[in-house]
Amino acid sequence: MKKIFFMMFTCAILAFTFAGCNKTARDKKAADKVAALIDAIYVQERNDKTDEQCAAAKKAWDALTDAQKELVEGKEADPDYFGRNTGDATKDNALNHDNIGEDEILVVSFGTSFNDSRAEDIYGIEKAVQAANPSWSVRRAFTAQIIINHIQARENEKIDNMDQALERAVANGVKNLVIQPTHLMHGAEYDELSEAVEKYAAKFESVAIAEPLLGEVGKDASVINADKEAVAKAVVAEANVAADTALVLMGHGTSHTAKVTYSQMQTQMEKLGYKNVFIGTVEGEPEETACDAVIEAVKNAGYKKVVLRPLMVVAGDHANNDMAGDEDDSWKSMFLASEAFDSVECQIEGLGRIPAIQSLYVAHTAKVADSVKKN
Repeated sequence: MKKIFFMMFTCAILAFTFAGCNKTARDKKAADKVAALIDAIYVQERNDKTDEQCAAAKKAWDALTDAQKELVEGKEADPDYFGRNTGDATKDNALNHDNIGEDEILVVSFGTSFNDSRAEDIYGIEKAVQAANPSWSVRRAFTAQIIINHIQARENEKIDNMDQALERAVANGVKNLVIQPTHLMHGAEYDELSEAVEKYAAKFESVAIAEPLLGEVGKDASVINADKEAVAKAVVAEANVAADTALVLMGHGTSHTAKVTYSQMQTQMEKLGYKNVFIGTVEGEPEETACDAVIEAVKNAGYKKVVLRPLMVVAGDHANNDMAGDEDDSWKSMFLASEAFDSVECQIEGLGRIPAIQSLYVAHTAKVADSVKKN
C-alpha cells in the first residue's frame, strides 16, 4: 500500500512539475512574441507596415498577464515600453489636421514618449507659437521615428515625421512655410532638418528655417550671444536653488562641432556671476562636461548640496533615466556614490515649459515669419 501511495504521489509531483514547466514555456513564448513585435517598431524609418505593426504590438501586450509582461525582453524591448506610466497622453495634441490655409509654422522636435513632458514642454512651445501667430496654422513634426512609433503603439496618437508633415503641407496648399526647430543648437539634428526641408523648398512660394534655442554656435568657448544669456537666466531662475547649492545642468552632448555650445553656456553662466552652475552632458562631449569631470568640478568648488536638472527642451528618457534614474550609471547615483555630497536632488523639468523659453522661440519664429510674409 505504501508503495502504491508513493508511486501515486510521485506521479502527481511529476505531473505538477510538467504542467508548471509547460506554463513557464507558454508564458515565455507569449512574452517573446511581444518583445519581437516591439523590436520590429523600434526603428528609425517608417515603412508600409508600421501602422499594422504598432497595432499588433499593443494588442499582443494587452493580451499578456501581469506575470507574462514582466518577462518581455528583447534587443530593445522591456516591460516599460508599454507598462511605464509617463502621464496623461490626452493632454497632448498631435497637430496633424488638414484644411489649414496658406500660411503654416511647422514646429519640429526630436520628440519624447514621456506623455507629461510632451504635453508640457513640446506642446507648451507649440501653443505659445500659435498664440503669438493667430493668422498662421501651427503644426508639429518629430524627427525620431522610434519615438513616433512608440507613441502610436502605446497611445494610438499619430505624430507626423518630417516627410509626412511636409507632404501634408503640400497637400494642404500651403504657400508660406516657416520651420521652427525646438532643438537646442545647430547640431546634427538641425543639419538633418535643413536637408529634409531643402528637398521640398520648390513646392512652396517661400520657406524659411528659424533659429534653434541657443542661436548661432560661434567659433570657441568665449563666444556667447543674447539667446544663450536669455536661456541661462531663465533656467537658473526656474531652478531657484540657494547660493550654497550647486546647480548641475545636464545636456545631451554631441560629437558635432556644435558641442562648443555647451562650453559657451558654461562661459555664459560665469559671465552672469552664476558661480554655482555647472554644465554637463550625457555623452561627455565636450570632455569637461562628462559626469566624472563635473563631479570633480563641483567637489573642488566646495559645494555639499547638489541639484540636477536637464539642459534639454524635454524632460524625457535622458532626464528620467540617465539623470534621475536609480541605476548605478545615472548621474544621481554617481553623484551619491562619490560620497562627496550631503544631498543630491533632481528637478525633472524640461526647458520647454518655462514661459521665458517659450517667448524666445516665439521671437525666433516672428523674425522669420515677418521676412517670409514680406517676400
